[in-house]
Amino acid sequence: MPTPHISALEGAFAKTVLMPGDPLRAQFIAENFLSNPKLVTSVRNVLGYTGSYKGTNVSVMASGMGMPSIGIYSYELFKFYDVENIIRIGSAGSYRDWLKVMDVTLAKCAYSDSTFALRQGGVTTHSIKPSKELNDAIIKKAEQMKIECKMSVVHSSDVFYADSSQESWQDLAERTGTDCVEMESFALFHNANALGKRAACLLTISDSFVDKVELSAEERQKSFTDMMKLALETAIEL
Repeated sequence: MPTPHISALEGAFAKTVLMPGDPLRAQFIAENFLSNPKLVTSVRNVLGYTGSYKGTNVSVMASGMGMPSIGIYSYELFKFYDVENIIRIGSAGSYRDWLKVMDVTLAKCAYSDSTFALRQGGVTTHSIKPSKELNDAIIKKAEQMKIECKMSVVHSSDVFYADSSQESWQDLAERTGTDCVEMESFALFHNANALGKRAACLLTISDSFVDKVELSAEERQKSFTDMMKLALETAIEL
C-alpha cells in the first residue's frame, strides 16, 4: 500500500530497483532503456518507474540526496513493496589518482562517520558491506560486457560543504581508508542488512579531488551509460 513518501500501489515495483539520486536521471533511464515505462510514484517529484528491459520487469526510482533520503526510500521499498535488490547508481568524487573522471567503480565497503546505522538499528560500526552475492553478479556481468569496474572503499559523507580547516580531504581519505566520496551507500547497505535484503552501489566518478576535473549537471544526468547498462544487465540476471 502507499506510504507517506511513495504513492505506488502494491505490486507496482519489480523485485530489483535501480536507484540514482537524481529524479531526472531516473526519468532518463526509464525513457531511454525501458520498454513501456510506467510512472508509479511521483511524491515530492521523487520519480519512480517500472518497465521492461529485455523482457524482464525492472524498476528505477530516485533516492534524493543524502543518507536520510535514501534511508527512507530504500527502507520503504524493501519493507512495504517486497523489493529484494536495490542497486544504487550514482556519482562520486575521487580521492585517488587511479580513479579518474568517468571511471565506473563498485563499492566493496562503505565507511561513514554518520550515526544513521546507530540510531536506526543500534549498529556501532563505521563500515558496512554490500551484498556479496549482488556484487559478484555485477562483477561477472562487467567482465562479460568488457566494462572495467574498479573496486573501491566508499566514503559516505553527511556533509557536502565540509570545512577543510577541520580536516583536509587528503587527511580524511587517509583516516578512513576510502577511495571516493558520495552520500548514500552506508544507509542503503545498513537497511538491506537490517531487513535481510540485498544492496549494491555502482558509481561513476564525476569529479576528482586529485585532478581538479568535474562534470556538469547535465553530463551527470545523461553520460553515465556504462554504469546504467551494467546495472540493467545485472538486474535481468537476478
